[in-house]
Amino acid sequence: MSALYLGVDLGSSGLRIALLAAAGAPGGQPDDPVLSQEGPYVGPFEDPEAWRQGLIALLATVPTALLRRVQAIAIDGTSGTLLACAADGSLLPAPLERALPYHQACPEQAPEIAALLGATPESPSHPSASTSGSLARALRLRAMALGSPVSSGLLLRHQADWLTGWLLNDWRWGEEGNNVRLGWDLEKGQWLGGVARVLGSGMLPQIRPSGAVLGGLGASAAAALGLPETCQVVAGSTDANAAVLAADPHDGDGVAVLGTTLVLKQFVPAPLIGAGISNHRVAGRWLAGGASNAGAGILRRFFDDDRIAELSRQIDPKRPTGLNLRPLSRPGERFPVDDPALQPILEPRPVSDALYLQALLEGLTAIEASGWRRLRELGAPLLERVISVGGGARNSQWRSLRVRALGIPVLNRPKRTAALGMALLARASCSMEAPIPSPRP
Repeated sequence: MSALYLGVDLGSSGLRIALLAAAGAPGGQPDDPVLSQEGPYVGPFEDPEAWRQGLIALLATVPTALLRRVQAIAIDGTSGTLLACAADGSLLPAPLERALPYHQACPEQAPEIAALLGATPESPSHPSASTSGSLARALRLRAMALGSPVSSGLLLRHQADWLTGWLLNDWRWGEEGNNVRLGWDLEKGQWLGGVARVLGSGMLPQIRPSGAVLGGLGASAAAALGLPETCQVVAGSTDANAAVLAADPHDGDGVAVLGTTLVLKQFVPAPLIGAGISNHRVAGRWLAGGASNAGAGILRRFFDDDRIAELSRQIDPKRPTGLNLRPLSRPGERFPVDDPALQPILEPRPVSDALYLQALLEGLTAIEASGWRRLRELGAPLLERVISVGGGARNSQWRSLRVRALGIPVLNRPKRTAALGMALLARASCSMEAPIPSPRP
């Protein structure tokens, strides 16, 4: 039987997995994988144990015969979700037992960040300068640990890196993309000087590039997941970068991840510098973009999925509501503006639920349009087409609103999940494929 490759997506709303066969074999095509499933976290999102137990529970639903064929696994996680743990990866007692999530801003850390990086949060020179970034959360975690019995020997690990450490039974490693907002300099291949000096090699991970083979599964993880110990663990990526790999964009394409949050990504000739902007190396190229705190997650505050589908059919994209909502799920924004105090605007709410849903979608569309303009202002190439992935890519009325606002074609690819991107990465890393986007036809 042919080898299989497992991709795992630790999303903001739950876990997703994808199993992909070898290229050319049945189940080897991105639009027709062997398996694609999702499941909830077994506990609060901020609880790392919920990530581990959620993955164990999700893989328990996969036939054993498929699991035994898995040759490599790669994990992506929400960029910026950070926790402190012990050297053996074990979780710490309160108040450090939970991770600080990706949307958690730490404005009280602004003075120390400015001192560390030599730049003000109002005019950052690096993504880690933002008080909405991982460095701010790292400094808060360090402050929380000071004076406690666990203040020495702490590790700082992002969501995907921590779970990858459990797979290996080795928590040394960190994937480069997940650590940009913590202070990793992709261009120089080192930690920023102030970050390395203050946090030190003891807390910070040893960085490996996305796609690097880190080693074989540890015995305990293999037993818990039902995977063979010969399965190789591959350094993954952020959830947004994983979605880009799955979307397979061509020159002139941008990728919009319409998940719980809205993420915009575009390949660029050189890194872009600006507030709320992250630059990554994906498939040998520079990928720039940003993540809003707004996204499809706000819709579920008011409607369930069936109701959203029903109301969407009543929307006429050619007739704007005239309401200018700002559908943030909570105060604070990261991109296209970096403002931890920015307030949501969720009113007025019309009597018609369909009009209210349309107004929320119009607000999300306005944020997306502003995000693409921001990338263009900073030097991104002219956008010719947008590829949409994530749950929101299933909504054709939202797509119509976006086409009208952006003035360019919008292609929905809801089957191209971040988990699929990680399966493609695992396969490429262990079979010498080159996961580099092809030139646009």
